Amino acid sequence: MPPRVTHLTHLTDPTVTPSSRRSAWLASGEDGTPLGTAFLRLFTKDGQAHLAELDITVHPAERRRGVGTALLDAAIASARDERRRAVIAQADRDSPAHAFLAARGFRQVLSLVYARLELAGIDQDHFTRILEQLCPGYHLTHWTGVVPPELADTYAASRRAMDDMPMGDTDYGTVVWDVERVVAAAEAIAKRGDVLHTVAAVHTSSGTIVGFSELVLPGLVLPGDGKGEGQHYGTAVLPEHRGRGLGLRMKAEAIRHAHGLAPELALLTDTAEENLPMRRVNDALGYRPTHTAIEYQLDL
Repeated sequence: MPPRVTHLTHLTDPTVTPSSRRSAWLASGEDGTPLGTAFLRLFTKDGQAHLAELDITVHPAERRRGVGTALLDAAIASARDERRRAVIAQADRDSPAHAFLAARGFRQVLSLVYARLELAGIDQDHFTRILEQLCPGYHLTHWTGVVPPELADTYAASRRAMDDMPMGDTDYGTVVWDVERVVAAAEAIAKRGDVLHTVAAVHTSSGTIVGFSELVLPGLVLPGDGKGEGQHYGTAVLPEHRGRGLGLRMKAEAIRHAHGLAPELALLTDTAEENLPMRRVNDALGYRPTHTAIEYQLDL
């Protein structure tokens, strides 16, 4: 097919979060027909101000006609103008986007395994047995929405449990969590209409949070017909408290909570392919892999 004549319209997403802002481009034909979009998220917090995240979508009928390349060129030029050091993007393995990024200088830096759990099919007794296992010195707590003020400081401090999460060769930088960022993240989820439920592991003698598991449920769950998909966000335990099954117990409790609200819900999770401990947790909870995605990076 001949190259598609396109017009690019540069847009700015009016929603600015405490940690990022976003630009967008709409590609259209001479007749105004939308052909594709590009979104470039610019991280703004200290530790990640060198990084941008790219998402390009082209209508299947318009692929291999220069639309994606035009969008990519515009987004990369903007990232350079913003003095970004790296741009990351994701594509399903063996998909058209996978080939597109590889052909344009992006290198593979991380593989992510996506998995799904249908709550209607879980064995509730299995989850009960997991949660009844003794774990001396620790107990679980949980909350919905913003962390309670009395737990905010210790919860924010526990977020360093994610610092050694496998990231392959990604130049991801350092995410610095404080109470302000924790609260802002929960408020952003609520603002878009979803529900954040957090399960935390507490070191009983000190009263400090040493691990957490976040589950985002679609707003239709409360109230609604209970159908749809929820998404696990972070699950992590501080290094000095690992090896006690806390990650398994926290995630099991989050799943049991979701099942009690909406037993027809499906839950999704993604894990770095090399993160074998968390993949074993997912397997033990009944998650089944659906596909693998590749994280790409372009060094500017």
